[in-house]
Amino acid sequence: MTILVFGETGQLARELAADETVTCLGRDQADLSHPAACAAAIRQAQPQAVINAAAYTAVDKAESDEALASVINGAAPGAMAATCADMGIPFVTVSTDYVFDGSGDAPWQPGDATGPLNAYGCSKLAGEEAVRAAGGAYAILRTSWVVSAHGNNFVKTMLRLGRERDRLTIVADQIGAPTPARDIAGACLAMARQLAEDAGKSGTYHLQGAPETSWADVARAVFAEANITCQVEDIPTTAYPTPATRPLNSRLDCASLEQAFGILQPDWRLGLRDILKDLGDLA
Repeated sequence: MTILVFGETGQLARELAADETVTCLGRDQADLSHPAACAAAIRQAQPQAVINAAAYTAVDKAESDEALASVINGAAPGAMAATCADMGIPFVTVSTDYVFDGSGDAPWQPGDATGPLNAYGCSKLAGEEAVRAAGGAYAILRTSWVVSAHGNNFVKTMLRLGRERDRLTIVADQIGAPTPARDIAGACLAMARQLAEDAGKSGTYHLQGAPETSWADVARAVFAEANITCQVEDIPTTAYPTPATRPLNSRLDCASLEQAFGILQPDWRLGLRDILKDLGDLA
């Protein structure tokens, strides 16, 4: 099965590229700010499935750049999905916990009412709606707190700062879990292949690492695994203001993903060890 992936240098795309059935398209080949070009790239490649691993991910910058974020995260996936529907091939795209308002403390179900708190979340929600409206075989995979050995992410930032400082203040009242990009990639590939056999599995699903935790405790886990001596002080979100409002509850219920596709929730702590091993930072 040949799979076309939008994205080349991002965390998820780098993991997907390791699969021999995958062809990745970089920005020079398909710029998501031009949705029609993305549709044309699919028609030219004639793949058997498409995975969208590219996105506008600068959450704070999106507050002042919402128009571009909406095109890249909203219109582009919609154009991809419509083209895939026309060609009769499955389409998989990755979304975010930020489509929810972060209220309560129960894990979010895929069918729960959405209510994004920031422009990034709004742009990703627009993409979800466009993909559903396209009418083809599709899977929207919401995830959270993506980490890997590639690109910029919380784990790599903690490794750098932990070696530079004796003490860090880290937000402790945002609860969710890191999700290794390698696990997201594996899930996307499995979903694309299964959708090609059974379009009835189309829908919205969640994938998140387990167990639930806070950013502060993730930092402690990074330091413990990498043998870094750096103290972590818990602080509330209100003590670390950012342009974009972050949800306090990022817990995601992943049961339907296992039921439909047989994909289990990964242990983020095992994923963290793999990341540190890849980086040469495992103690």
